[in-house]
Amino acid sequence: MIALTKIRLTMLAVLAAPALLGACATTVPMNEPGQITEETRAMYAATVDNGIEVPAIEDKYLSEYNKRQLVDYYAPYRAGTIVVDPGGKFLYHLQGDDTAMRYLIAVGAQGYGFAGEATIPFQRDWPYWTPTANMIKRDPETYGPVRNGLPGGLENPLGARALYLYKNGRDTLYRIHGTPSPWTVGHATSSGCIRMFNQDSIHLAAEVPNGTKVVVLTKEQAGKWTTPPGEAVASAETTDGDAG
Repeated sequence: MIALTKIRLTMLAVLAAPALLGACATTVPMNEPGQITEETRAMYAATVDNGIEVPAIEDKYLSEYNKRQLVDYYAPYRAGTIVVDPGGKFLYHLQGDDTAMRYLIAVGAQGYGFAGEATIPFQRDWPYWTPTANMIKRDPETYGPVRNGLPGGLENPLGARALYLYKNGRDTLYRIHGTPSPWTVGHATSSGCIRMFNQDSIHLAAEVPNGTKVVVLTKEQAGKWTTPPGEAVASAETTDGDAG
């Protein structure tokens, strides 16, 4: 019990470390009281999932534009496909008829290391997390104490759900997952893959069967398919400063 407590305390320090939660130029707008609708608050309210109480997302991390919502989207893939737009900071779950459920995401430096197609052979509720050998080598002071991993829970970096990305039957080591750090969602961060609010990760996972196709765009393709074919795409604001 003492060892587990030490690991959790270490992980809380990891999550709070500025080096791991790097600042960025594009941020989720701060909101004045009354700007968030009750419907949006209800979407991101506290909930109990698998016996774990998931905290509500505070208004200041939300906006009506960035909330989970159905949008027009013109990707040339069948309904059910997931398109991840790291540069645009959104994930799209295609619904058919040129629409998609759009989720706000955060993308760490590792999240820009993979582009192309993958599949989701399985997902996990409140998954166990273990740092990779490269993470331990790069930052032994931070990751060394938790080299054996963390059980699922509110302090776990993978949050409430993790969808595992495989390509040609092999683990890419990339994940679409929740996060215990809602202030990072919508930002460029220095660590992690593709993270989203826990409430959104729960919602997405419930809609995604095993075998789902995932298309990850390059950073330069930000905003692709957000306008009808033939129309110019507005230049998406990108960020610098991802590190590690």
